[in-house]
Amino acid sequence: MRKTFMLLLIITLLTACAPAAQPQKTVEKFLQAINTKDSTTVSAISCQAWEADALMLLDSFQAVTTTLEGLSCEQTGSDPDGRAIVACQGKLVASYDGELREFDLSVQQYLVENVNGDWLVCGTN
Repeated sequence: MRKTFMLLLIITLLTACAPAAQPQKTVEKFLQAINTKDSTTVSAISCQAWEADALMLLDSFQAVTTTLEGLSCEQTGSDPDGRAIVACQGKLVASYDGELREFDLSVQQYLVENVNGDWLVCGTN
């Protein structure tokens, strides 16, 4: 009984100390929310200082049909302020009046910050 209790205690402590979702997963979720036009998620996973810019990006795709192709993100480093730098591969394809336009996701990197245990997208560079 005591061994079981100790094992459960250790598992609980390890789980509590586990890091929050990885920054690249947050960027993937952000891009998926842009694709599905989900303003609630875009707002929820954006830093307060960058939220208006994130919603403006979302707004630029509101009137078109979009699809994500080959989305894959990874953390490539961190900036001097301690924010994670995340680079993605793939493309966002938008249909404008029947014409397809591709947006290469590798042309910019995302700055992602851990705020109170949650990774938030805080801008691009």
